[in-house]
Formats: sequence, structure tokens, C-alpha cells
Amino acid sequence: MIRYALTRLVLLLLGLVVASALIFVTLRVLPGDVAQMVAGVGSTPEQVEAIRARLGLDRPVPLQYLDWIAGIFRGDLGTSLLTGSAVTTELAEKAQVTVPLGIMSLVIALAFSVPLGVVSALRRGRADGTMITVGAQTLAAVPVVWAGMMLVVVFAVWLGWLPAQGFPRSGWDDPSTALRSLLLPAITIGIVEGAMLLRFVRSATLQAVGQDYVRSAAAKGLTRTQAMLRHGLPNVGLSVITVLGLQVAGIIVGAVVIEQLFSLPGIGRMLVADVGARDLPMVQGELLVLTGFVLVVGFAVDLFHRVIDPRQREAG
Repeated sequence: MIRYALTRLVLLLLGLVVASALIFVTLRVLPGDVAQMVAGVGSTPEQVEAIRARLGLDRPVPLQYLDWIAGIFRGDLGTSLLTGSAVTTELAEKAQVTVPLGIMSLVIALAFSVPLGVVSALRRGRADGTMITVGAQTLAAVPVVWAGMMLVVVFAVWLGWLPAQGFPRSGWDDPSTALRSLLLPAITIGIVEGAMLLRFVRSATLQAVGQDYVRSAAAKGLTRTQAMLRHGLPNVGLSVITVLGLQVAGIIVGAVVIEQLFSLPGIGRMLVADVGARDLPMVQGELLVLTGFVLVVGFAVDLFHRVIDPRQREAG
């Protein structure tokens, strides 16, 4: 187990190195002159060159990359070109919105996708099972923006139960208001991601139903549902854990869009604004943190799956 964990850790670190290099190089080859944007309209070539030298943009790209990596090891992701604030400070502030939003979205997705996925598999061929399957297929095909707009119309405009946009200025000093502000965005992401997860749970349940140990339990007197719940559900849970890494990536992508739609001051909304402003240090830090989070979740899922799955332990 220790050897496996160390191997996965090395792969995680390699993935972070490759991701950081791709992020850095990609941002450097995009069209537009960062120094010119910082200098503003009407600036002279001399002023632009002075800004380029001050920001270190006149140095070779490999040296700029090594400077950035050295700063990361010191916990310094750089300084915003527009606000002059530390990237780590800005990310920590915005994460207070994005992280709770992601957790709430994942909980909502799991809360309805797992039980409904199991039910749709056990009730395959019946009206209720078919309705669940068709509903999941439909929701999975719905763009997250459209789903968010429909939920706003129903719950914010018609019913007036939840706010349509914004986040309290006091942040989490007012927990109830903050939670109400995140609830509708979290439901939007959760139902779309949950619909995709439901289909996977259904497939895993159908596969488990056909296994010998479930049929043997049914032959000993248990009903198919009892045999499935007692013996098959743990294996379905293992399958769900396997795809959680992909679900987290989908939630992060959804958060980038949803934070724009609901005017939430999170990392996703900040990323879109910084890309438009060509604030390279901010964009680099944001992309690296989001990519690193997805890789770390995948690493944790792999280890957890290895620990709880006796077949993998025996293979190891």
C-alpha cells in the first residue's frame, strides 16, 4: 500500500509540473501584449518597454517559468498586474465562495443520483424506472446555463423563495444569507452533474444484479432487492467512488459558468474577468489551483478506493 501511495504521489507531482508548464506556455503564446495593456492607451513605446522590464516580461520564457515555480515553493503565486494584490490572498478570499458551492453541489448530486440510480436499475422495464431513466437522460443533456435560468425563473421570480443573484458583502458572517445565496447555484450544478452520475449508478447496479453473489443470495431466500441492497450496493459504492474525480472536474467547470450567471464572487468568475484583462499572474495561479485540486481529488479517490476494495489490496 505504501509503495502504491508513493507511486501515485510521484504521478501527482509530475502531473502538476506538466500542468504548470502547459498553463505558463499557453498564456504566453496568446495574442496581445500584457505590457501594452498595463500601460494603457496613448502610452509611448518607452513606457511599454519600461513596464515590460519591470514585470520581467523581457526575460526568456524558461527563466520566467523557473521564477514562477520558485515562487510557488515559497507559497507565492505572484502579484496581480491590475490590483497589486497577492494572488494567494485573492484566491483565499474567492475560495470562500467556490469551495462551499462545490461541496454543496456534490452533496446534492450524490443525494439524488445514488438512490434514484439504484431504483431505476431495480425497476428496469417498469413505469417508474423508465421515468427516472428518461428524466436523467434529459437533465444530462440540458446546458447548465439553461438549467440555472429556469431555476431562477421558478424559485426566484415566481416563488420568491431564493435570491436570484449576488452574495452578501459580510460573507460568512451571516451564514443563513450566505447559504441561501449559494443554494440555487448549487442545485443547478448538482442536478446536471447528478443526472450524469445517475446513469453511471444505474449501469453499475445493473452489472451488480447479474453477479453470482447476488443470485446466490437470492437463491437462499432473499428477494432481488434485498440481495442487491445487502450484497450488491457496496460494489456500486466502489464504482461511484471511482468516478468522483470526474464529477469534481465537472463541478469546477460548472462553477465557472454558474458564478457568472448568479454573480457570485468566486474563483470561476474571477478567472473569466482576469482572462479578459490579461492579468497573467492571476490567471496562472487560478488555473494551477483548479487543476491541482482536481489532481489531488483524483489522488485521494485512488487511495481510498485501494483501501476499501479488498480485491485491489489482494492484487497489490
